[in-house]
Amino acid sequence: MIRINQLAIAIAACAAMTCSSAFAMTKAEYSAAKDRADADYKAAEGQCANLAGNPKDVCKAEAKAAQTKTKASIEADYKNTDDARRDASIAAADADYDVAKQRCDAKTGNEKDVCVKEAKAAQTHVIADAKATDKARSARKDASADKTDADYKVAMEKCDGFSGASKDDCRKSTKARFGK
Repeated sequence: MIRINQLAIAIAACAAMTCSSAFAMTKAEYSAAKDRADADYKAAEGQCANLAGNPKDVCKAEAKAAQTKTKASIEADYKNTDDARRDASIAAADADYDVAKQRCDAKTGNEKDVCVKEAKAAQTHVIADAKATDKARSARKDASADKTDADYKVAMEKCDGFSGASKDDCRKSTKARFGK
């Protein structure tokens, strides 16, 4: 239970910080990183061979989750967009949920039910945070556009106080300044 909550908090923090590098990857770097993720997955899955039962299932789920999170992060770095980072956060939450469900399978009765509900709640929290971050980003962008439009209208109104060539020059420089 504590581990699931810690994972959810870590993923939410990662989503808030956008967890990506400041530069875009080249196609070659992207391809190489995906190949490394696949190789790491195969190696991690190989470590599960000596296990049996639920521990083996958990091991395989952890290997798959690591691959999923790595590939999602690589995709976000390659695309270098806010949407890709949001999608990476959601993919990580889904992967962690799958691992948590496997861990819950070792339990029985109400303990298992509570475990699954906690895992689902952690996933829901991370996804909600990722979507809220996306909505906040969009709202800031819209607000910025509204402020710019209002400033443009004020500047154009100030130009109306001039006449002749001065008015034309003022309007022309205002349009250039605001990209209109």
